[in-house]
Amino acid sequence: MICGIRGATTVDKDEKIEIITAVKELLKTILTKNNITSSQVIAVFFTNTPDLQSVFPASAARALGWIDVPLLDGQQPIVEGSLKQCIRVMLLCEKETPGKVKHIYLKKARELRPDLLENS
Repeated sequence: MICGIRGATTVDKDEKIEIITAVKELLKTILTKNNITSSQVIAVFFTNTPDLQSVFPASAARALGWIDVPLLDGQQPIVEGSLKQCIRVMLLCEKETPGKVKHIYLKKARELRPDLLENS
């Protein structure tokens, strides 16, 4: 069955290494909490807030070896009062075993979906 898994994280600074590290952590956590492997990932969509310009978030997935996975980056719309320095992800995967999908929100992004905190 094909599943869509959402997630988000934040960084403190617009620096390449910090963004790559945070996105790697997010992707690894999504895989672990959902009991899937990178070979089950069909495609990944990333967005980031306009204040993050140092690196494409998809670079973190490439650094993890996700060479054959289609990846797409985009910029989130500018919305007054929205969370700053935030990277969001929607990961599509083939999940072998049925079960509840666990959406993952890390760091300050936890405030985006307080209803899902028990899963993060």
